[in-house]
Amino acid sequence: MDWTAIRLSDRQRDMLCKVQDAHHVSIERLAQIYGVSPQTIRRDVNGMCEAGVLRRVHGGVEAPRADNLGYGTRRTLNAPGKRRIAARFAAQVEPGLSLAVSIGTTPEFAVQALHDKTDLTVMTNNLNIALFACEREGWAVHVPGGMVRPGDRDVLGSQVEAFFARYQVDIGLFGVAGVDADGTLLDFAEGEMAARMAILGHCRRSVLLLDGSKFGRAAHVRGGHISDVDEVICDVAPPAALAEDLVARGVRITIAGEVA
Repeated sequence: MDWTAIRLSDRQRDMLCKVQDAHHVSIERLAQIYGVSPQTIRRDVNGMCEAGVLRRVHGGVEAPRADNLGYGTRRTLNAPGKRRIAARFAAQVEPGLSLAVSIGTTPEFAVQALHDKTDLTVMTNNLNIALFACEREGWAVHVPGGMVRPGDRDVLGSQVEAFFARYQVDIGLFGVAGVDADGTLLDFAEGEMAARMAILGHCRRSVLLLDGSKFGRAAHVRGGHISDVDEVICDVAPPAALAEDLVARGVRITIAGEVA
């Protein structure tokens, strides 16, 4: 069952964010946090686990791997933080700019936040983003050819890398599956990483969008470093060591609506 088939309460939504941040939380700890019985927490998490947004483990719950979640479910994970990131990015975009946009729910939020901008050109391999952009009057939309990946509605492969390499855009916009402790950027598939690196290599300014769950999240495909970009926009401050490295390398850090 998809999460949209149930209605999450405010407590369930808050619980989802806490579990995602901590990766694993016991039933007893959740009961203490919310001042309710373990039985009440179990009822809350049962529906969430059925929807796939949480996974039961011995003694508690954990956030499932992002690559095992449907695209619609991933949209809901830390949605308030993603909206803040999107709004901060949108405030920087002027009419007439060109953007290359990668796959991912946070980049999709960011493009949606540009709804009142005019005369934009968008190159993207994500059909969710392309379909939204097509509805905006005066926007030009370019997509690569190839097989569409079910569920995610994106296109990956060497033709996508060649597609992004044909342009030199004003802004390259992308997210990642995770950021390792040493700042290495991680994805779940080589095609995702390759498309992201193609955007990075063919833009005048690069912007990485990161909600707080991405710091320390495990994924197995390495590609690039967090300091390779011009700006990182987060909803929370990066770990101190990474933040110091970014500042030392001249990378701009923007936290939600504030510039660090």
